[in-house]
Amino acid sequence: MGVICDAMRIAKPLLLVTTPVGALWGLFEAYRLAGGLVLLMAAMMGVVGAGIGTVVLTARREQAAAHAARERP
Repeated sequence: MGVICDAMRIAKPLLLVTTPVGALWGLFEAYRLAGGLVLLMAAMMGVVGAGIGTVVLTARREQAAAHAARERP
């Protein structure tokens, strides 16, 4: 069990750094390939980001509601 926790300790910060770097690199390559393609890619990344944000917000709201319901006498 200790090996999994040690692996997660390094994997989480690594993912938090490499994901935005990879996304920016992808936008740069889209600009190099075809200038207008970067606009489509940025729009797609924005829509996906908004979808993920909505799911996270909904999950946090439901978790807070469940926690509040348990606290009520």
